Amino acid sequence: MNGPGPVARARAGLPWPDLAAGLFVLALGGLAVWQALAIPVSPIYAQVGPKAVPFVVAGGLLLLGAGLVAQALRGGWSHELEEVRDAPPANRRAFALLLAGLGANLLLIVPLGFSLAATAQYVLVAAAFGSRRFLRDAAVALVLTLAAWFLFVELLGVNIGAGVLEGLVLRALGREPPA
Repeated sequence: MNGPGPVARARAGLPWPDLAAGLFVLALGGLAVWQALAIPVSPIYAQVGPKAVPFVVAGGLLLLGAGLVAQALRGGWSHELEEVRDAPPANRRAFALLLAGLGANLLLIVPLGFSLAATAQYVLVAAAFGSRRFLRDAAVALVLTLAAWFLFVELLGVNIGAGVLEGLVLRALGREPPA
């Protein structure tokens, strides 16, 4: 017998890691559809209900997975990544700051509220991307997070965690913060 058989040639020709990644994303999309179907819908939603965004995300995952599978069947993309040898080393400090930002948000949102927790996360993520202007970052973050909080509460009627700062803002507006 000369050379590998047809099965071995087929296996050698397909980029299995690329195909596996595409199939995994497709599976995530299927899982997202399944979970979106399980969301209970109240009869008060006449048009856009709680299932809309999960279905959009699931559709995006399914499209992305299908595109990755199609790309894998056309030869894949990971071989291009292997050709890049001049990549800089991993920035462990930046990664640690990103993780610290996520942890800060998780730890601070209940005791301090959305705005202060998201501000801490914003400052840490900005530092991970190289910013050294912590006071400016905190000021920008406070304005953005308070605006986002106010829009969620006032326009959408969704309480996303009123805390210390939000209570002060509500009292300044002559209203009582939610209990």
